[in-house]
Amino acid sequence: MSESEKQRQVPSYAVLDEEAAQGYARLTREGVYNLLPSELFWQARQPYLLKHGYQLRPRYSPNWEPSWKGTNLDPTYCEDSIVLITFQVIDAKRLKDNKLVAIKKFRNDSQEARIAQFFSSITDPQNHCVPVHEILSDPFDPQLSLMVMPYLRPCRDPDFATIGDVIDFVNQTLEGLVFMHRHKVAHRDIAVENIMMDAAPLYPGGHHPVRRQYTPDGLYEVTPLPRRDRSVTYLYIDFGLSSWFSGDASPYVVGRVGRDKQAPELSSTVPYNAYKLDIFTLGNLYSQEFEQIYNSMQFLVPLVDNMRRSPPESRPTAAQLLAQWEEIKADLKESLFRWRLSPKAEAAVERVLNDTVAFAREGIYHLRKFVR
Repeated sequence: MSESEKQRQVPSYAVLDEEAAQGYARLTREGVYNLLPSELFWQARQPYLLKHGYQLRPRYSPNWEPSWKGTNLDPTYCEDSIVLITFQVIDAKRLKDNKLVAIKKFRNDSQEARIAQFFSSITDPQNHCVPVHEILSDPFDPQLSLMVMPYLRPCRDPDFATIGDVIDFVNQTLEGLVFMHRHKVAHRDIAVENIMMDAAPLYPGGHHPVRRQYTPDGLYEVTPLPRRDRSVTYLYIDFGLSSWFSGDASPYVVGRVGRDKQAPELSSTVPYNAYKLDIFTLGNLYSQEFEQIYNSMQFLVPLVDNMRRSPPESRPTAAQLLAQWEEIKADLKESLFRWRLSPKAEAAVERVLNDTVAFAREGIYHLRKFVR
């Protein structure tokens, strides 16, 4: 394809005037868009991954040259200018089905892969742990391996929109906690960053794996479908700090580890129950992400209060909390599930307007059910 043909196929905002193009050309020559040292790790492994059926983006090809060189294209809108954000993990396309995957490098002396593979081997509707497709030996470093998993989005990107979204999230994450504890694993780093989602149903046309608000080519903004009435799966990731207790081993551990440092029992010297820590941190997540931010979250309060009890021994088990949650859910009206999330910080005028729109949508929903 000629350079002029390339430029005709992109939106006008991605084409620079001559002066701006010269400026970007100078920056390109100066190395502003060169691969970062951490990206060179993945570029070196591109042929090996391709041999195993995983294609990295063009940026990581061994002889990569910026696609905008010699053109008037704005590098911002050229897909191969997009840099990795998390250097431990890279996105790739699985060639046999064109699905996005995530490939994570890890040390072989870590138990993360062992736990993840164990969970991945279990078929259970309560299993909400990230599956592992395969593990590859690193071609250069015998102390490293490469774990291939499904590509996932952060659980709050896009934002939760309805109360039903929150209810579904609590359902799945509580089930996942019951599953992990039943198999004698304490996560020990439950935080919003370590719960991801398979959001493919929200983006039927796909999206860019790094610049997630854009189409796969990085050119156009993409709008997600609502989570309501679509099957979104939430998954726990990152078992690097997890503890796997064999047999009747004590669940008491030490260490001020994990992202959430608010649990009162955390200590580097005094042992605490790792299962009870998981319960606190998940309850704290519900509080910080939902109860403290949105209106109409009163139904969460009894659950969250139980999960954040002190002393830790007074907290129910994960299975008991799931049973409590099922009772809470049974008392909720169906219409509540479709009601929009109303931020506590929302201005009164804005709230009235948004509630009016939500009320109209609810009326349309019931009308459609009647017509059917």
